Order: sequence, then structure tokens, then C-alpha cells
Amino acid sequence: MDINDGEEDEFGFSRNYFLAKDLAASGKKSTHKLSDIDLVDEQELRAEASNVEPKHEKEIESLMESYKSLYSKWVFELRCGFGLLMYGFGSKKALIEDFASTALTEYSVVVINGYLQSINIKQVVITLAELLWDQLKSKRRTPSRNLPKAQQPFNTRSMDDLLAFLDGSQVEENDCVVCVVIHNIDGPGLRDSETQQYLAQIASCSQIRIVASIDHVNAPLLWDKKMVHTQFNWCWYHVPTFVPYKVEGMFFPLILAHGGSAQSAKTAAIVLLSLTPNAQSMPIDNLYTVSRERFLVSSQVTLNSHLTEFKDHELVKTRRHSDGQDCLYIPLASEALEKLLSDMYQ
Repeated sequence: MDINDGEEDEFGFSRNYFLAKDLAASGKKSTHKLSDIDLVDEQELRAEASNVEPKHEKEIESLMESYKSLYSKWVFELRCGFGLLMYGFGSKKALIEDFASTALTEYSVVVINGYLQSINIKQVVITLAELLWDQLKSKRRTPSRNLPKAQQPFNTRSMDDLLAFLDGSQVEENDCVVCVVIHNIDGPGLRDSETQQYLAQIASCSQIRIVASIDHVNAPLLWDKKMVHTQFNWCWYHVPTFVPYKVEGMFFPLILAHGGSAQSAKTAAIVLLSLTPNAQSMPIDNLYTVSRERFLVSSQVTLNSHLTEFKDHELVKTRRHSDGQDCLYIPLASEALEKLLSDMYQ
């Protein structure tokens, strides 16, 4: 290589650098806007993405098969009171579910999908308590005198009472255990500080074992030293699978895609149909008065709980009217509303 050529390249780089600095200092701004980008429909983009040919299927299958040799070790560590935390590139959902269905058959298993946008952590604890209570009642070797005579419904108990029950001494150690599988414990529905504190308390209960996965690079920052070593008591396993995040990715909007009216209506229909009948048919005008007249709600508190459900799923939003009052509105286009009604009542 000629020395002169190297000097010319270096000079050209320096010249371009200072030209770029001069342009930036001139104060000229681009007239292009993000809204000018022609976005494709999200449903169309997902359909095209699903047609992408998978690669290295045999290698991935062989890798997944190799992890099965660890199953007995994982079960042993769970019995010893440790929690299992899986990390590495690729979806670990299929791996963990295969482990639970083949190696944890003697335990009750509760699955939490942390990749969902919102999760009711108290309902999770109630479910765990009910499963444990059923185990206690079905264990013939457990003397009935060790069980409380008057069982208060779990859905009326406080979180502290529920956690105390899960950590109770009604049975011998490891006699009755509920395993909790948490896909993406660092997911959007679980990553707030309060929920992580509750999960750590759940993991520290004597009758609970945790198997979880993480995918975010900063996931360990969710926990302090006590949570990692004392409450969760993690055994870390690097188990890259290189499997696409197909299920987890369904609940996140795609880049350079907009959710069309069909997609918005589909999402709204899923949420509305999952609610109770009383929560599905609340009018907007004079909301509380009309709802009470139709016996849809009995108090403002009940109405607010329904509205919270709608707001969490962004089916209803609030804005300030010109007269200063807060008004509710539905952030869907008219064609999306029409399609929603036709899909629900056809």
C-alpha cells in the first residue's frame, strides 16, 4: 500500500468530519418527519414474518435435547430449596414447559406469563394458596387437627395473610410444594419494584419453588443482594436456545408497523369478551347514574374498578373538557368500533 494513499484517505476523512460539523452548526433542520414514513399494517407485517423460513432447525433441536440431561439436577436443586433462573439468547418458554411437564409431574405447577402487559399479582398469590390448601386437604397422612377448622376465603385475605399461609408450618418440609413457572420474570407485567418484592417474598415461602427465565440484559438490576441470595436463592443456568420469540413477541407492537382498524378491533374484542357481563355493557353518558339504574354497578368503587380494567387495556382514555370536567372517550376509529360490534354480536 502506498504511503501517499494512506495520507489521502486520512485527509479525506478529516475533511468530511469538519464539513459535517459545519453543516450541523449551520442550524439547518431536516424537513422529514416520522409521520411521513409509509407504515405497513401490523397484521400484514406479522403474516409476512411468519412466512420466514426457520434456519438451523436440526442444530436447535439437538441443543434442546442436550438440556434434558440437566432435568434431574434441576429437580434436585428445587427440592433443596433453590430457585432456577434460565438466561441466554432465544425463547426459553418451550424448554421450561417441557421440563415442567416431564420432570415436575409430582408437583402442582402454576404458570405466569410475564411477557403480558399486565398481571394481577394478588390473584396469582390467591391461586397458589388455593392449590396448597387443596393439597393439604388431600394428604391423608396430614392429621386433620393440624388444619384450621374455619377456613376464611382466600380472596378476602390480605397479601400478608396469604404469604403467611404459603410460608406456614401445616405440613412437613417439602411434603406439599407448589412450583411456579414464570416466563420472563423481567417482563413488562412484572418488572415494577413492588411486584418484584412480592415475587421475592413468594419465592422465600417454604412451600413454593420458582422456575423463571429472563431475557433483558439489565434484568439482574431488578433485585438487590438479599432478594438474589436469600429470597429467590437463584441457581443461574445459561441455556441459549436460539428459538424465535414468537409467542412473547405477539404482545409487543412491531417497529415500522401500525395497528390497523381490524387489529384494534380484534384486541378490543379479546379484552371485552374476557370481562364479566356487567363490565361489558356500560354506557358513557351519565355513566354512573345510568349504570346504577340498570343494576350494572352498585357503587362508584365498582364502576371505577371496571374503568381501571378498560384503561389498563387502553380501551378507554380520559381527557379534560373545556368546562374543566374529566371526560371518558374510546380511542378507536369509527370503522374499528363498527367491526368490534359486528364481531361481538354476530
